[in-house]
Amino acid sequence: MTWFFLFFLVSGFCSILYELVWMRLGMAAFGVTTALTSIVLSVFMAGLGLGSWAAGRWTRLGRGWRVPTLVVYAALEAVIGLSALLVPRELLWGRALTEHLGLSSSFLFYLFSGLCVAAAMLPWCACMGATIPVGMLAIEEAHGAESKWAFSYLYLSNVTGAVVGTVVPLFLIELLGFHGTLRVGAALNFALAISAGTLGLVWGKKARASEEGDAAAEAPANVASVREGRGGNGLLALLFLTGLTSMAMEVVWIRQFTPYAGNLVYAFAAILGCYLWATSAGAAVYRRWIRSHAGIGAWVWALLGVSALFPVITANPSVGWIRMQEVNWVSFGRLATGIVPFSALLGFITPMLVDRWSGGDAERVGKAYAVNIVGCILGPLVSGFGLLPFLAERWVLFLMALPWLAVGVRTAAKERAWGWLGRGWAYAAVGLAVVVVGTNHGYENAFPVRRVLRDNTATVVATVVGGEKRLLVNGSGMTTLTPITKMMAHLPMSFLERPPKNALVICFGMGTTFRSMLTWGVPVTAVELVPSVPQMVGFFHADGAELLTSDHGRVVIDDGRRFLERTEEQYDVIVIDPPPPVEAAGSSLLYSKEFYQTIRKRLRPGGILQQWIPVTIDPVVEAGVARAVVESFPYVRAFPSVKGWGTHFLASDRPLSRASCRELVARMPAEAVRDMMEWGPYPDPVAQCAASVEREIPLSRLMAVDESAPALVDDHPLNEYFLLRRNGWLGQKRAVMRPLVASGK
Repeated sequence: MTWFFLFFLVSGFCSILYELVWMRLGMAAFGVTTALTSIVLSVFMAGLGLGSWAAGRWTRLGRGWRVPTLVVYAALEAVIGLSALLVPRELLWGRALTEHLGLSSSFLFYLFSGLCVAAAMLPWCACMGATIPVGMLAIEEAHGAESKWAFSYLYLSNVTGAVVGTVVPLFLIELLGFHGTLRVGAALNFALAISAGTLGLVWGKKARASEEGDAAAEAPANVASVREGRGGNGLLALLFLTGLTSMAMEVVWIRQFTPYAGNLVYAFAAILGCYLWATSAGAAVYRRWIRSHAGIGAWVWALLGVSALFPVITANPSVGWIRMQEVNWVSFGRLATGIVPFSALLGFITPMLVDRWSGGDAERVGKAYAVNIVGCILGPLVSGFGLLPFLAERWVLFLMALPWLAVGVRTAAKERAWGWLGRGWAYAAVGLAVVVVGTNHGYENAFPVRRVLRDNTATVVATVVGGEKRLLVNGSGMTTLTPITKMMAHLPMSFLERPPKNALVICFGMGTTFRSMLTWGVPVTAVELVPSVPQMVGFFHADGAELLTSDHGRVVIDDGRRFLERTEEQYDVIVIDPPPPVEAAGSSLLYSKEFYQTIRKRLRPGGILQQWIPVTIDPVVEAGVARAVVESFPYVRAFPSVKGWGTHFLASDRPLSRASCRELVARMPAEAVRDMMEWGPYPDPVAQCAASVEREIPLSRLMAVDESAPALVDDHPLNEYFLLRRNGWLGQKRAVMRPLVASGK
């Protein structure tokens, strides 16, 4: 059965590759919102479940086909390969249609976006889900009675391929971009189709050459042996539960470990990789275990429930052997220790449940796998929308652990052979779970002074560290009270050659830029992705409550890019302040050429974009962002901040003002001048303005930091994918270029 292992290894790799890339393309097309992410993930999983169920039903007919089942499998892989080429186009068509309809209602937008995503992805994902039941039938044809435990064999192979799929695509995307990575996946699927199809035809000829009487005599025996040992529907309930709890906990893990692993794509890949690797290891242990047919006791279910709470301990900031915000191998150890035990046990139990319920029958495998996927679909929804907005992460994990602890107690009560020992295991596990949850806390408890809010997107903490107010989103520092964020508003507003009529701020943060904009006395709209962030404004500003009720102010909870694509309003000034760090996952969508093209449509003639980019050690990112702005607008200027770090880009379709700092200050309302000087650091408004304007940065110098760097685009997010670049020959090039840039050469 080695061929089947190789087939499903590659197939698992491609499936995860497509899921990662399609998720990102869906974000670019319809917005980086929690609802949209849930839609894309749900459609992907629903397609897998639908395909698994439908293929299981088909296997009743497949046994009578003259076409070898392996050829049918090859056809499925060929169709999946086509999806890599067609889904990106379908998502773009859906986006164009959505923009044409001009849906102003968020409900209608999400409804129509969901339909577009479903039309683009569901049929292809169904083909992916169909491969396991079809593969099961192919193994039955080729190996007879060995197919009784074939699901666990294919499951192990598929998950092992998925582990590789969480790592290798990160490097492919860095080298080839999203579309190039999809082409690699397509090539692998087509190679699978050719290999499996050829093998199926060869085996088919051999089968037809054998005596039909022998085949007919063996078929009933094989089918009968395969169907021995089927379990009851209680196993289906447990399969549903494995899917629901595992995916629900994945959402919790992201919130728990982001403070330690960071908010980079590599951190999220590490979480997914740990989960899949441990699942694969558990499945491998199960493959050895089935040879002995040993029973499992209540202690296994109880241990599963207890291990679900390991992240509560390893994500506790009071555990002194690992410090917060120290992203290294030690923080990865915290992550692995928390995730691996539960995932490994789940990898053992899931194929065991499918094998026991199906007895190797392909139709029942399809149904069982579909039930498991239904749980996977509901898990993130229950966790992200139903529990996390109201409960701390540790209590959500406790609720996910409770069903397994209950199964342990119930099983222990039935195990007379274990007696008090078996029941003791189960009851001790319940007690340990209560102790773990009651004595451990989340990362927010590391801050004595804090305000904590939770919603379906993130856990938000407003706190004071070293006398400085800070805003944390899922443990990642967003901003502090600094005059830099004030100048993001006052610089572009003062550069306008006419009095501004309105302004837009993308990314609310502490509300400082929004607050500064309002001092100009014009309508200001602020767009923020995380619902709880604007509610923290009163923690940072004494007049915070007034800001949110201002007649001129409006706060919209939405993805900034999606808002710009949906609105018909025109603005005089648009300020973009993407979340730090520059490498943050998804942040490239607020730095790309495609984003700037959208902004140009929403600026009035002569309107100004202010794009902020903080300090970065990566010359490719510096040059890539600069080129993206320069290639999108005919007139661009760049200035350092009043603090001397980071860059303000001002861009417009008309020449930017060359007025002196005194003239720029004269254009400002008195209230705006007072706001600009509230935190200094310079003694008067002209000096404050001159600290940036009179130290203008030549654009040629920014782009010369790395002359080979292309403009940042959606398909090639240079800032987010960087490991090969920073650890290869470009790392040496950076070491040479940085001193030249610092000296102004």
